[in-house]
Amino acid sequence: MHLFELLIILHVAAGATGLAAFWVPVATGKGSKTHRKWGRIACYGFMVAGVLAIAMALLSLYGPEERIPSITDRELFAGLFGWMMLYLGLLTLGFADYGLSVVKHSQSRAELRRPRYQVVMASVVISALWCGYFGVRVGHPLMQLVAGVGLIAMFMQQVFVWRATVSPVDYKGEHFRALIGMGISAYTAFLSVGLIRLVPDQVFNPLIWAGPSIIGVGLIIYFTLQTKSKSKRAAIKA
Repeated sequence: MHLFELLIILHVAAGATGLAAFWVPVATGKGSKTHRKWGRIACYGFMVAGVLAIAMALLSLYGPEERIPSITDRELFAGLFGWMMLYLGLLTLGFADYGLSVVKHSQSRAELRRPRYQVVMASVVISALWCGYFGVRVGHPLMQLVAGVGLIAMFMQQVFVWRATVSPVDYKGEHFRALIGMGISAYTAFLSVGLIRLVPDQVFNPLIWAGPSIIGVGLIIYFTLQTKSKSKRAAIKA
């Protein structure tokens, strides 16, 4: 068995665990034991899948073998299955890391300003910029779209981290947005492995790839409005 094939098997196992566990914390009571338990399982599953996605992206770009030779446009292949997969792997790791850490340091945002967290966010930004640039170069709007999602997300995270004052419950909104963003990037990255084998003629269809983003952004808007409503009620009581 080739290394790339082994990575795919491990990636599918880790990703499937995260994909299955992801919806449990979305549907259950926030802060409950079930929510925390399955949320951690989803995060760790996606983080492992993200690391494996990065490894597969690097093999696709620099490995000795040509991946999926049926795709004749090799520059487009390098963009979608190399640089975009690399970026989505980093984005998944960044979302998961931030989603967990923002709860861990809910009472001390200064911790999130340490290099340990800033380097992770910076790596996502750098990979997003390169993904977007490569998308312009090969003329594929999907790469530009997903790159924009990551840049906006990292900007919003930095605003929260460095803002002078925040509401005591604002970290909950950050937590929800980050982990739903994790789901978006993980589902999109997962399609890059499975879609080419299930429906290869639709692998470059932007509507299919945009599906996770459409659902995820809807959930982010919902949880943001819900959190803001709770924050206003808490402020009124105070």
